[in-house]
Formats: sequence, structure tokens, C-alpha cells
Amino acid sequence: MSNRFVIVNDSFVPEDKAALLVSDLAIQRGYGIFDFFRIIQSKPVFTDDHLDRFFNSASQMRLPVGKTKEELKALLLELAAKNNLPYSGIRITLTGGYSEDGYTIATPNLVIVQKPLIVNKENSPEGISLVTYAHQRQLPDVKTIDYLMAIWLRPYVLQNNADEVLYHKDGVVTECPRSNIFIVNKDQEVITPAANILKGITRKHILKIASENFIIKEKDVTIDDIIHAKEVFITSTTKQVLPVLKVDGHAIGTGKPGEISLRLREEIVQSINSF
Repeated sequence: MSNRFVIVNDSFVPEDKAALLVSDLAIQRGYGIFDFFRIIQSKPVFTDDHLDRFFNSASQMRLPVGKTKEELKALLLELAAKNNLPYSGIRITLTGGYSEDGYTIATPNLVIVQKPLIVNKENSPEGISLVTYAHQRQLPDVKTIDYLMAIWLRPYVLQNNADEVLYHKDGVVTECPRSNIFIVNKDQEVITPAANILKGITRKHILKIASENFIIKEKDVTIDDIIHAKEVFITSTTKQVLPVLKVDGHAIGTGKPGEISLRLREEIVQSINSF
């Protein structure tokens, strides 16, 4: 039994006692948003960036947060202090609320959960394989709780001997369900899709880091660009920078993690550890 606390609205509740009513729109219609960030050595990482995105998602989904960013940040820090998990992840969820007709937005419920999380480089995969699939997420710049397609596609991913799916629209790639994608072309340019994506926080910081030594571009990237890239990698809060070794069964570059991917991985780790 867990002795951790979670937050449900303004109450600190033992994790095994936390609950929402079945009338919540998150349950009835899958309507809600979330964000997720890491705690490393008891320090929140990129919290302001995540809260900015959380509030933007809430605004786009017409969900009042009911707190200022500073009030929410104070609540997060209080939860972290209570749980005392120096290496962990915190997920903030805002639901559509208890809707009388199961369709109309009500007063949102705020749920904050903290879980142990250790990203161990020694146990991380050398790289991953992706398989492409034609799909465009609804409201792509919003971090919603809707992962219907990603979960539904898990058998398809496994059948294709891949680790994750890469969405595309008419051959123009967008993103993976839980990460952004980058390529390094033959000219050593670092390129990432610009449109119809959720702009990740790690993506934002990789763009900043990469701009110090490389030409970076945010523009359309095709499946053909991916297949013929010198390097491909994905980024996310938990994966940081993870090389992609195959896409649709085609080896990327040498089929091994690329020099620039590995360099950017080391630099983002250094940036996070010094945050």
C-alpha cells in the first residue's frame, strides 16, 4: 500500500483513497488536459515551462484552472515536500468536471499525482525503432488526456517490430504520441517539424542547445526525409534524447546512434542536472 499523497482539488489525500465521481467528463467523454514534469534531486525541472503549457492547454480547452501559476506551483512544491521523492514525476490533470448531462463542461477537477521516477542511462535502450501511421491528433497544440489512437495502435507497433508509432499526414511527419522527432540531414542541419504538433518542453530546450553549434530549422519533414536522414532522434521529458535506429524497417544512417544525437543527449542531461 502506498503512503504517498495526491492532491484532489485543494485536498491532500492518501493515494489509495483518491477518487473522482463517475460523472466527470474525463470519464464520460475523455475530456481533460494534463502536463508532466520531473523532480531531480528534489528540484523541479523546467516547471515554469510546463506550467505555461498547462495553462495554455487549459485555455484552449475552455477549462478554468481556478489558481494562478504561483498558487499552483506552491501546491506542487508542498506535495513534493510531503511525499519526499527526490527522483520522481509529477502529473497535473484538469478534467471537464462533474457534468449533469455528461456533455457540458462543469467546474474542473484538479488532480496532482507524484510517482517515483528514475531515468537510468545504463538501463536505457541504445536506440529505438519507429513505424509510421497516417493520423493527425485533434487540437495538436493541446496536451489532452486523449491517447485513444496511440493505445489502439500498440498491437500494430508490436506487429511491425517497432517500439513506437510516428504519425504523419499525407507523408509529412508530425510527432510520436509521447515525443517530438528531429532529424539531422547530410548538411548537419538539425530539423524538427513545425506544424500540427505538441511543442514539447524538451524539444524547446534541445532547439536552444542545438542552436549554439548547429543550424536548426523548424519546417515540414517528410517520411522520405526521415528515411534518408543522417540521424533521427526523439525527445521527451522521460526519454530526454533517444536515437532512432530504424523507421519502417529502414536503417537510419549507419544504423547506430549518431554523433550529434549523442552529443545533444549529453548536453540536455547536463542542462537538467544543473537546473
